[in-house]
Amino acid sequence: MTWDPRSLPDLSGRVYLVTGSNAGLGYFASEQLVRAGARVIMTARHPNRLSAARTAIRRRLPDAAPDATEPLILDTSNLGSVRSAAASVRGKGALDGVLLNAGIVHPPRVRETTIDGHEVVFATNALGHFALAGELLTALAQAPAGRMVWVGSMSTSLTPYDPLDPQLAEGYSAWRAYVQSKVATAALGFEADRRLRAAGVPVESVVAHPGYSIGGRTAGIAGVNEPSRTKRFADNLQAFMAQSKEHGAWPLVRALTDPAIEGGEFWGPKSVTRGEPRRATASKITRDPGVAARLWDVAETATGVHWPFEKAARLRR
Repeated sequence: MTWDPRSLPDLSGRVYLVTGSNAGLGYFASEQLVRAGARVIMTARHPNRLSAARTAIRRRLPDAAPDATEPLILDTSNLGSVRSAAASVRGKGALDGVLLNAGIVHPPRVRETTIDGHEVVFATNALGHFALAGELLTALAQAPAGRMVWVGSMSTSLTPYDPLDPQLAEGYSAWRAYVQSKVATAALGFEADRRLRAAGVPVESVVAHPGYSIGGRTAGIAGVNEPSRTKRFADNLQAFMAQSKEHGAWPLVRALTDPAIEGGEFWGPKSVTRGEPRRATASKITRDPGVAARLWDVAETATGVHWPFEKAARLRR
């Protein structure tokens, strides 16, 4: 079907949760969903930044309903924060979709750990979202067509590190931490689809990536995206292969809302780094069931979250 990312299907009555929605891809995904009539639970770690993002949406979409966005404090690097936020959302009933977007794009040069004792990049990008998706599974199963979208990265094709040591207890580097976390994120997304199907849970798991989307190619929005002149200049030199964060959100929003998309699919920009959304082929390592099963066990052990497949399946019988 033809897909115009600037003219989405009517999403009135739908409720979505977007992690990391105070800036970047998460902000623009939230804005696009609200523009189409959805109600969006916007999450972020910092209350002031979250407030600024919601104010920006109200300013840019003055015709949106007063309750089009709802704030929720959520830090995916903190498992206590994940559990608390998920409990709050479950208490509100059915959830149509969750965009697992929040993450560290520029990892620290030296290995750091979270309050739970996990390597911070793996914890933020992969473990927190694994726990959140599991905690929200019953809410997603109550919706007519619940869907979760995991945000992958084209970096997994450039340097497909096998996360045999996902916490990088040895051999830490910022780049390796980022790539391994994205290998894990995508692999967990595909494994979730396999397990959901096997358990008969009516929830779809899709993986999408934003291409090469950068702030200096993105519209300036007070409190959301305010690149310096130097960054504008440097990023515009990459115009031939880069796109805005707004355009980078297109594949994520399509993966979340297009009824023609099926669980287990992988979506990204037409020209890999930029362009309109299209179905793509994920890197081989992220599609390896053996790697995925190993990472699933790692995630269960690290988070203590065991997805309630049987309970979720019973909700729709």
